[in-house]
Amino acid sequence: MKKIILTYGLLAGIICPIGFFLTMGGMDFDKGMIFGFASMIIAFSLIFVAITQYKNKVNGGYITFGKAFQIGLFITLIGSTVYVATWLFYLYNFFPDFAVKYGEHYIQGLKAQGASAAIIAAKTVEMKDFVEDYKNPLVVIAYTYMEITWVGLVITLIASLILKKKPQPLV
Repeated sequence: MKKIILTYGLLAGIICPIGFFLTMGGMDFDKGMIFGFASMIIAFSLIFVAITQYKNKVNGGYITFGKAFQIGLFITLIGSTVYVATWLFYLYNFFPDFAVKYGEHYIQGLKAQGASAAIIAAKTVEMKDFVEDYKNPLVVIAYTYMEITWVGLVITLIASLILKKKPQPLV
């Protein structure tokens, strides 16, 4: 089981950041979000493969919801950790002004949508707080884990529900 979890966790961790690598060079925040979450979904879809492989090759075609969830959870944690480490490296070495640029992009989007001056003023304060928070690496780590981990957990839950199979009692 450890080999399956490690293999698919590392594969998920390698696939997850592809979305931001494809778009962040040009700082296209809108496409970055789409490609980023698409790559996370693709990466964590490997949870289905891992659970199926464990079920069929290791456990005789059967798996409980709990064991399936455990496999998916560990793959999610490994994949998320690789993603967070990759983002930290990329952020501090190639994109140190990310928070400022993202804040500017967000406010420009509100203006383009015709948001009221009160909303723009309130969101400008929020974005300034975000920029200030993003100077702390622990906050960056927390934000990044929150960004990705829920995707893996949702896919883990779905995969565990779909793939669970208990042995049939002999009659």
